[in-house]
Amino acid sequence: MKIIVLVKQVPDSTEIRVDKVTGTLIRAGVPSIINPDDLAGVEEALRLKEEKGATVTVVSMGPLQATGMLKELYARGVDECILITDRAFAGADTCATSYTLAAALKKVGYDLIIAGRQAIDGDTAQVGPQTAERLNIPQVTYVDKIMDVDEEKIIVRKSLEDTEEVIEAKLPCLLTTLSGMNEPRYMNCNDIVDSFGKEVKIMTFKDLEIAAEKVGLAGSPTKVHRTFTKDVTADTQTYNLSAEETVSMIVKSLQEKQLITK
Repeated sequence: MKIIVLVKQVPDSTEIRVDKVTGTLIRAGVPSIINPDDLAGVEEALRLKEEKGATVTVVSMGPLQATGMLKELYARGVDECILITDRAFAGADTCATSYTLAAALKKVGYDLIIAGRQAIDGDTAQVGPQTAERLNIPQVTYVDKIMDVDEEKIIVRKSLEDTEEVIEAKLPCLLTTLSGMNEPRYMNCNDIVDSFGKEVKIMTFKDLEIAAEKVGLAGSPTKVHRTFTKDVTADTQTYNLSAEETVSMIVKSLQEKQLITK
C-alpha cells in the first residue's frame, strides 16, 4: 500500500502580516513548523506502515526552505519526501493549490491520501476535500481514528460536533485528520543520522505539465480586498458569565445595534 501524506509548513506565530498589494501572507522572518493536523496524519501513516507494511511518501507544496521540514520527517521514519516548488505557484489559494497537488499526485501514484483537516495559517479546511474532488476519489473529513484498512477499503471514525460516525470507504480515498487523534512520535537518533543522506525530490511547474493560468495567483479566484487589525482599547470589558447569561447578553447587544430583531 502506498500512502501519501500532504503536509504544509506554517508560520509558528500569531503575528502574521498580509501584503496589502497581493493579499498574500508575508512569511519572511517568521519561524515555521509542521502544521499540527498534518503531523497527526504523518503519525497515522507511520503506524499503518508498521502494522501493514505500507510505504509513506510525504508531499508538500511551498518554498525551497521547506526542505528542512521534510528532512525532519525523514528522521521520523517516512520513506520519501517530495517538495512541489516553483515561483509559478506563489500566491496560490486553495483552488490553485488543490489543482497543483492533484496534478502531482497523479504522477506519484497513491492508494491512500492523508491530509490534515486544516492549516493554522488559513483555517479554510478546503485543500484536502478539493484535492479529492479533482482526483475523483472518495473522501472522509474530520477523522479522529483509523480503525481498519486492507487493500480494498478503509474504516474510520469521523468526529462531529455532537456525535461520531463510523464510515467505510473504498480505496483509493482521501482522509483529513485531526491533531488530537494521536501523539506524534519523536525523531530517533538513527533516523536523524540517516536523514542527512536522503534527498528531497523536487517537482516544478515544468514537471507537472499543467496550465499556467490555473496555478499561483493567476489561478486563484480568492482575493483579499482589505485587511485590518481591530484595536483593543481601555474600554474593553471582561465578563464571567454562565452560558445562558452570555447568550442573553449577546442577543441584547445585537438587538441594541439593530443587527437582529426581537
